[in-house]
Amino acid sequence: MKKNILCSGKNLEVDLDPLTRKIYLELQPPDTQNNQGVAERIKDGVLKLTHGGQLEIPLGLLQRLYRVCKKGEWKVTVTLSNDRCGGQLINIEPGYKLSCHWGLALDIGTTTLVAYLVDMNNGKIKDTATGYNQQAEFGEDILTRLQLAEQKDQLSSLHRALLISVNSLIEKLIIKNNLQKEDISAASIAGNTAMVHFCLGVDPSGLCHNPYLPTFNDPGIIQAKALDLQINPYGVVYCLPNIGSYVGGDVVAGILVSELHKKNEVSVLVDIGTNGEIILGNRDWMVACAGAAGPALEGGVVEAAMRAEKGAIKQVKIDPKTKKVEYKTIGNTRPKGICGSGLIDCIAELLLNGITDRRGNFSWNTSNFILVPAEETAHGQDIIITQKDIKNLIRTKGAVNTALEVLLEGVGCNHEEITYFYAAGAFGTYINPESAVTIGLFPDLPREKIVRIGNSSVEGARLALLSQKKREEIHGLAQKISYFELNNNQEFMNKFNSGQFLPHTDIDAYPTVKEKLKTMAQYYRRNAGS
Repeated sequence: MKKNILCSGKNLEVDLDPLTRKIYLELQPPDTQNNQGVAERIKDGVLKLTHGGQLEIPLGLLQRLYRVCKKGEWKVTVTLSNDRCGGQLINIEPGYKLSCHWGLALDIGTTTLVAYLVDMNNGKIKDTATGYNQQAEFGEDILTRLQLAEQKDQLSSLHRALLISVNSLIEKLIIKNNLQKEDISAASIAGNTAMVHFCLGVDPSGLCHNPYLPTFNDPGIIQAKALDLQINPYGVVYCLPNIGSYVGGDVVAGILVSELHKKNEVSVLVDIGTNGEIILGNRDWMVACAGAAGPALEGGVVEAAMRAEKGAIKQVKIDPKTKKVEYKTIGNTRPKGICGSGLIDCIAELLLNGITDRRGNFSWNTSNFILVPAEETAHGQDIIITQKDIKNLIRTKGAVNTALEVLLEGVGCNHEEITYFYAAGAFGTYINPESAVTIGLFPDLPREKIVRIGNSSVEGARLALLSQKKREEIHGLAQKISYFELNNNQEFMNKFNSGQFLPHTDIDAYPTVKEKLKTMAQYYRRNAGS
């Protein structure tokens, strides 16, 4: 059954064929003429509708079959794993319960977790929940956690912290929507390679040692109770496959949502979270790479940084004449700090107003810029941007555009051949593209070619939850992509210094920024005496 599903702001046609399915059965009531067992009656009823194969019934469900069938007067609804022939029984309910068919799509990020409660009858999102990954208590960055996982008993601690965080979101969705955990029969998970290893409790330590080898790329279907995921214990869990050591199923999800792999034109997909992940290609070929590019954008290395939550400065504008700062906060409350989108706006505005030069150095003898004075803040202290903050962000954006340069050079392309630029994740939801181009984080493309696709990780997980064809498409993608390892790439290191300018050492690669800087310089010359 084909359905049009709204996904990252556009309609996608999806063949609705979820990870699990529900079947209503009207069984022959028992009598003295037919002593066939309850399990066999259910198997016969299911297999008539699924056209053969074998149906497995777990012991825990076998133990309550008779009671449920009797309560439903031998009319029951069964939930099955969506194997082509037969499958496994996941749940049995008395009466007609086809309308209650729920799945879970999960984005497991290094910092933030997102869960969608999905109606698998129509593909729509019933509810969402977000939270923070409690693993952050062990270390903000992924490398710290990978190194910690090598120590005795620490892998289980990291696994447990993540599962507690995920199960907390599930509990919120279940309570809010008046469900039982048995009502959720499937989950689809997207995340970077390390996070999916942690989620499954699998040793990820090979990811931080040459040759940076994952334990798995495709773990297959897992039963929920083996993972301690608090949905139906017999439910199925699908993890989108990884591409390489630092390019995971979250990026595969982004490709699926953007449909980059269906276009003739060369396009780029960038997802900057705690790591920066980049895909370059089209329908004929794709290459990928990743690096630890994102902490500055998530607030990890900026003095006044905070996550994108209430009180965070999300937008910044500086008046060219008075140098007065105008800002907006999340929740329209007094500012407490600045999140990634506000930081990028701020650095762009500092550059355009001549407060910093293209190296990111302040234009007069100071070590910081007061963004918000103490009397306007929520905590009574100045919110400042320091010279160190600017340098950290320049290194971050330098890593991103250097990685893109390495990919382009590796396949013999140049910037002019890029047609579309897809920005994914929270990075791609909130950042002002104009500011991102100004500092050199985004390429200088026509702005209509810069497409923000939001949290494509959880959206891709939703598509995988709902469609066998999408799952097949995902596996085809994962096998098609060539992975560039940057950890030992000398060319990356050679080019990295070129990215340590705003927007870049090659200003001609950013013609609109060059023009803006020229216009601002002319403005200041005209008004120098006023």
